[in-house]
Amino acid sequence: MKRPRSGPWADQLFGYFAKGSALLTLGLLVAILGSLTLSAWPAIDKYGLSFLTNTAWDPVKEEFGGLVMIYGTIATSVIALVIAVPVSFGIAMFLTELSPAWLKRPLGTAIELLAAIPSIVYGMWGLLVFGPVLATYVQQPLQELLSGVPVLGALVSGAPVGIGILSAGIILAIMIIPFISSVMRDVFEVTPALLKESAYGLGATTWEVVSKVVLPYTKAGVIGGIMLGLGRAIGETMAVTFVIGNFNQLDSLSLFQAANSITSALANEFAEAGQGLHQAALMYLGLVLFFITFVILSLSKLLLAQLRKGEGSKT
Repeated sequence: MKRPRSGPWADQLFGYFAKGSALLTLGLLVAILGSLTLSAWPAIDKYGLSFLTNTAWDPVKEEFGGLVMIYGTIATSVIALVIAVPVSFGIAMFLTELSPAWLKRPLGTAIELLAAIPSIVYGMWGLLVFGPVLATYVQQPLQELLSGVPVLGALVSGAPVGIGILSAGIILAIMIIPFISSVMRDVFEVTPALLKESAYGLGATTWEVVSKVVLPYTKAGVIGGIMLGLGRAIGETMAVTFVIGNFNQLDSLSLFQAANSITSALANEFAEAGQGLHQAALMYLGLVLFFITFVILSLSKLLLAQLRKGEGSKT
């Protein structure tokens, strides 16, 4: 017995629901932006764009600048991406092209389980276990090796205590690897088997198949996975708060120095910030974080558009 078809009213209702959901999402986004701007307006009115280049952060004297937090956020996120993207690509490539069938599922599940670990656990592990190991076996040998070397010596200067920008970046990398590798693995698996088998039949190696067939076919998904991981790194709070040092001064550009990030500053100070300029400055930091995320998303869209345009010119 055939099920009766729904009438046109059902299609109209579904259309209104879908449109309303999209408009609601857009409205929430505008409302968040408006609320942040309104709450941060006293700091915006006093400091303007100089807030972005000022390193002072003194609640007692009511002198505020966000450069230290902005630098810490961007630096830790970049370090996390530099580490996580190649590792995630290797994991996805192994699981889809090289792994034996009996290992593929348990290994994939184990990697995905890393995403279920609470961020505070990563932070505690980073502070109590990973930090001392990093200080003893990485920071101290690097300082001895690069002592006196221009530029590189400055990047590893400072007390090797195991907390700071590098430590936070590595912890973030461990946290975002499951997200990026899972997305890469899923998009690699949707590549038509006929394309890969044709390449193998022509004598291509595994690397040639991945680089010349799989990656061009799945580049939109790969970039999306990387952006997902970057968004996770930028917005992470508790793990970074444990290991970055929460130091509101920028003495040098060393990767070993303690610093601060936007999220850790908000987590540490917002509950105790009084009404007035201090709270407004923290909301200004939140607005800057919103803007950074928007810029990254826009750049990823432009990159994808350029890649599609390049495809059209080749054809």
